[in-house]
Amino acid sequence: MAFYLIVLVTVLTHTSFKGSKVLISLYALDLGANPFTIGTLFAMYSIFPVFLSVYAGKLSDRLGFRLPMLLGACGLLAGLVLPFLIPGIGVLYVSAILIGMCYIFYVVAVQHLIGSFGEGQMRTRNYGLFSLGIALTSLLGPTTAGFAIDLIGHRATYLLLAAFPALPILVLVFYTSWLPRPHALHDRRPEHRVLDLVRNEPLRRALLTAGILETGQELFNFFLPIYARSIGFSASQIGVIMGFFAAALMLVRSAMPLLVRRSSEEQVLSSSLFLATATCVLFPFVSGFALLLAMAFLLGLGLGCGAPVSLTLAYNRAPAGRSGEAIGLRQTVNKAIEVVMPLIFGSIGTFVGMVPVFWLDALLLAWGGALMRRDVRAASRL
Repeated sequence: MAFYLIVLVTVLTHTSFKGSKVLISLYALDLGANPFTIGTLFAMYSIFPVFLSVYAGKLSDRLGFRLPMLLGACGLLAGLVLPFLIPGIGVLYVSAILIGMCYIFYVVAVQHLIGSFGEGQMRTRNYGLFSLGIALTSLLGPTTAGFAIDLIGHRATYLLLAAFPALPILVLVFYTSWLPRPHALHDRRPEHRVLDLVRNEPLRRALLTAGILETGQELFNFFLPIYARSIGFSASQIGVIMGFFAAALMLVRSAMPLLVRRSSEEQVLSSSLFLATATCVLFPFVSGFALLLAMAFLLGLGLGCGAPVSLTLAYNRAPAGRSGEAIGLRQTVNKAIEVVMPLIFGSIGTFVGMVPVFWLDALLLAWGGALMRRDVRAASRL
């Protein structure tokens, strides 16, 4: 029962988080921003999490899950209220920084918490179900933001999204017994450092692949609203296109446990990355609404297994008692990607155009597929 309550409250918080990323892009465009400015806004979500993610993981290892989750939900709510109260590009930067800085504590704690329920195939199943809930937020967040913008405007949409974390905050404040405690590591030695995790080669490959997957997610979340707006689509249509991407995430994550049982986590991840690569090569040549829906769906199929599989690999390959820290390190890699790639994508999109952006990410995704293919070959030789 506790597992499903965790998924439910996370769906609420993450819906507002996902919606805010679409909203900030479209609000900034409405205020006259160019792709590079929007890229810097996206980077602000992740600049502090680059430095805070490992600390957030250590915090969940030592203190438990409730306080980091509560901090993240409260920060998310405050960051969403700000643009409603004070309009302007400057406040959007403050909002993105506050949301990113606080919400990383929620994300790392809840991912660690999900991994603590069960072992082996049960852990893979739990991460799959949890990621299915996250995929649902990729449907609810952008579509809610898109339709709300057309109906009530950008600022009021921020207030609407701020309502979503309210229930999780109440649950975390008043219902504490349903959250389990992490397994403490009593023999932790002072020489245990983050560098020890980086030197773990199987873990390092899993973290690097997770970061490469994040480039595909960032490309879609950041560039799709800009691209679709440039060819004349409304906020509602953009929300629907992003909803198709989310529907594909839900579909492939529903099938993920079966796919893993028939092969392996590494094989599923490698094949998914190569499908995403092919989709990114073709994406910039599509302009019709129906074809964009199809391409978004294909990209969702390619990227959908990435998060649950990479989470499982990071948890399984971490040393005993340091799983929260390893998940925090995974988030550090992801957030570093989220800082760098929007700036790169925004610069290229502003000065060169759309096509090179998609092709650059296709190269990165192909590299990630090749990395996982190495693990597949290594496993077959055992």
